[in-house]
Amino acid sequence: MADTVLPEGPRPRGRRSAGSRLAPTAVRALGRRLRHGKIQVTDDSGEHSFGSGSPTVKVTVHDPRAYGEMLRDGSVGLGRAYLAGWWDSDDLTLLFQLLGRNLAGVLGVADRVARALEPIRALRPHPRSVDKAGDRANVRAHYDLGNEFFELMLDETMFYSCAYFGDPSWSLARASEAKAELMCRRLDLRSSDHVVEIGSGWGGFAVHAASRYGCRVTTTTISDAQYEYTSKRVSDAGLAELVTVANRDYRDLKGAFDKLVSIEMIEAVGWQQLDTYFDTCADLLRDDGLMALQAIVIEDRSYERAKRHEDFIRQFIFPGGFLPSIEAIAGSVSRRGALRIVELEDIGRHYAETLRRWRGNLLRNAERVDSLGLGDTFSRMWHMYLCYCEAAFLERHVSDVQVLLARPAWRGSLARRSIA
Repeated sequence: MADTVLPEGPRPRGRRSAGSRLAPTAVRALGRRLRHGKIQVTDDSGEHSFGSGSPTVKVTVHDPRAYGEMLRDGSVGLGRAYLAGWWDSDDLTLLFQLLGRNLAGVLGVADRVARALEPIRALRPHPRSVDKAGDRANVRAHYDLGNEFFELMLDETMFYSCAYFGDPSWSLARASEAKAELMCRRLDLRSSDHVVEIGSGWGGFAVHAASRYGCRVTTTTISDAQYEYTSKRVSDAGLAELVTVANRDYRDLKGAFDKLVSIEMIEAVGWQQLDTYFDTCADLLRDDGLMALQAIVIEDRSYERAKRHEDFIRQFIFPGGFLPSIEAIAGSVSRRGALRIVELEDIGRHYAETLRRWRGNLLRNAERVDSLGLGDTFSRMWHMYLCYCEAAFLERHVSDVQVLLARPAWRGSLARRSIA
C-alpha cells in the first residue's frame, strides 16, 4: 500500500465572521432561482425548499460553514466541506445533475468569455511543469493509492476506463472486455503486429490483445504500482514472450510500431503538451501505422474555461489532469500533420453506467475498503468523485470517444465493429 496523502479539509474556525453568518442567506437567495428540479435543504434553521416539480433531491447541512465554503470556492469548496462531513445528500449524483442544469446559463456566459479572452491569455501561457518527474508524481498521487483498493472498485479485468455495454444486462467485466475488443477491431489487429500502448493501466489491454490476437505488445506506465501489477499479471498469464512492460515516460519510448493504443491516458498529458503527445505518437508509428485513442472529452464550448480552472477533480483526485475537447484534439492533429483522424465514435453514454457499477462495488466492499486503513475522509472523497463524474456524463457535459488515427501511408479499410 502506497502512502496515502489526503487533501486538507476546512480548518475549524472560532467565532463565525459576519461573512460566514451571511453565507446561508446568500445561498438560499441563489437557491430561489432554481428552475430545474427541486432541492430540499435541512439545516439548523429548519427546512428549505428550492425549485419545484421533479426530480427532487434532499440535502442535510450539518455545519453551516459549508455554505461559506461553497460560496468562496465553488466545487472545490463544496468538496472540501463534504469531505469534512459538513453536509450530505440522499442522492449525490442527482444533486450534481440538478446543480449542473441550473448553472448552465451562468457557465455558458463564462465559456463565451473564456473563448473570447483566450487569444490574450495565450500570450502569457498558464504555468505548468512539464518536468517528467512532476508528471510521474501526479500520476502516482492517483494510481499508487494501492492495488488492493482498485481491485475492490474495478472488475476482474482491472480496466479503469469506460466500458462498452452492448447489452444493459452485461456484467461490468464483459463490458470492459468488449471495450478492449472494440479497440482491437478498430486497429484491425493481427498476430504479425507489434503494438505500443501508452498507459498500461493494470495490464488489461496488453493481456487481452496478446492472448486473443497473438500480437506483440510493448506497454508503458509511470505508476510503480501499475508496473509491478502488470508485470506479474503478464507473467502469470504466460505472456512474457509477447508482452514487454516498461516503467518509462511515453516521451522516452523508441521504436517503430505497427499500431498504437492509448486508453484514457491523454487526460494526464496537460493541454500545453497536447502537440507533443501527438508528435510522439506519430513518431512511434510506421508510415502506414494506426493509432486507437480513447479519451474523456469536455464540451468544445467549455474547453477554454475548463483548462485553466481548478475544480474538485483537479484539487482532490487528479492533480495536473485536464480534459481535452474533440475540437482541441482535431486542432492539434491538424497542426502537427503527421496523423489523420479517420474514424470517431462517441461512447460516453456507457460511462455513467460504468461509474455506477464502480460505485456499487465500493459500497458492497465497504468493510474491506475500511480494512485498508484509508479512512472515512478518503471514502467520502471517492464517493463524491464517482457521483460527480457520473452526473457530468449523464448531463453530457463530458463524454468519452474512441478515435482512430492513421499515418499518411495507411490505405486500409474499416474493420468489423459490432460486439456481440
